[in-house]
Amino acid sequence: MQQAGHEVIGIFMRNWNDASPTLEDECPWIEDSNDALLVAERLGIPFQVLDLSVEYKERIVDYMFAEYEAGRTPNPDVLCNREIKFDLFLNAARRLGADFVATGHYARVERDAEGRMHLRAGLDAGKDQSYFLCQLTQEQLRHARFPIGGLQKSEVRRLAAEAGLITAAKKDSQGLCFIGHVRLPDFLQQQLKPKTGRIIEIPRDAPVLERAKPGAPWGFVPEDGVVVGSHHGAHYFTVGQRKGLLVGGKPLPLFVLATDVVQNTVYVGQGEDHPGLYRSALWIDSADVHWVQPWRALTAGDSADFLVRIRYRQALVPARLRVEEGGLWVEFSKPMKAVAPGQFAAWYDGDDLVGSGVIKN
Repeated sequence: MQQAGHEVIGIFMRNWNDASPTLEDECPWIEDSNDALLVAERLGIPFQVLDLSVEYKERIVDYMFAEYEAGRTPNPDVLCNREIKFDLFLNAARRLGADFVATGHYARVERDAEGRMHLRAGLDAGKDQSYFLCQLTQEQLRHARFPIGGLQKSEVRRLAAEAGLITAAKKDSQGLCFIGHVRLPDFLQQQLKPKTGRIIEIPRDAPVLERAKPGAPWGFVPEDGVVVGSHHGAHYFTVGQRKGLLVGGKPLPLFVLATDVVQNTVYVGQGEDHPGLYRSALWIDSADVHWVQPWRALTAGDSADFLVRIRYRQALVPARLRVEEGGLWVEFSKPMKAVAPGQFAAWYDGDDLVGSGVIKN
């Protein structure tokens, strides 16, 4: 952005100040802030720290706890972009006189001839982060710049090295947005207390329901299972999870098929090809449907074909979106593995992200 002739200000968001649940020896945000300061000094630009830790706890951390407690699997990075980076942070930058916020996301934003904003996948397919931006609005995209979205990661590192930036060889960030790589059970136990419950194995030949019964989104008959172990809280598990079950002696590895936080029960099945692990469709409530391109929004009775992903880095899969009263169905061209309520489904037209929504069941 500096080389393009823009006046640039460096701002670091301090969103977390508790290192207790992180796996690193030092609090990651301190190291990141120091690195950002050194980069700003190298570029000769102003630098300041913006403390959003209170708002981050209210909008992201509390949301995480509430979702896990309800038996859903949240995506804090999607919410962080919508609620923090391109809301509170963007507004703070605008108050400083900034026209745009530029971030290091591997995504692209383009304006068409009608002035409408398009969010496109990054050209580095292995690093594309458009999924994490799937809840942004047209207004947010108008003030967003993603200057490395058209580059490969290797090229970005080369450019950083040529510019003499200390972060040129820094490891990729991982873990929760601005918290770091955490022990998720340790993090959740700050508010969600352990509670012993049953692990029930569902046989591979258990009948699969055509549609989930109200209040039972797992798609099989739970009564067909047998108790094979115990756990310390259904809210610590998510659909598709393999690690942490601590149940041995099975011919094939066990995977979580579903959780029931009301009964505090975890349902499992043997093998990653267990029928109970796959779904042909998912449902999104109307209130949770978001159109990045509102001019393409579907209404009741409409249907359209898109490419869909239900998690970061999952390959796009053809699917039909069909709107009914109260929400929409996403019907896959082939059964999808480990569809987790609480996660986001995002639909694309080619590399153009059209909309997204929170998976209900």
